[in-house]
Amino acid sequence: MSVTRMTITVYIPGPLRRYCGGAARLSLSSANVRAVLVDLEERYPDLYSGVCDETGAVRRHVNLFVNSDHIRDRDGLDTSLVQGDEVIILPAVSGG
Repeated sequence: MSVTRMTITVYIPGPLRRYCGGAARLSLSSANVRAVLVDLEERYPDLYSGVCDETGAVRRHVNLFVNSDHIRDRDGLDTSLVQGDEVIILPAVSGG
């Protein structure tokens, strides 16, 4: 019996790509958004630091989306993921 691994895609914004070898997207097998962050912390600690603060909370000016939904409108870090989902890391843009 073979086990199928669920694959999701994490989109990396331009300013953070230098922390993951220049990749614009990463393929991970994660059951929820929290697991994505744990995986990023293990594989790409500098990228993780750009997304989360020292307490493990998502930085104030970083937004996380699953497909087109902000995680705050779903189950936060416990938002479940299924095969083919896309997790988008989106830094806030401000200016005047």
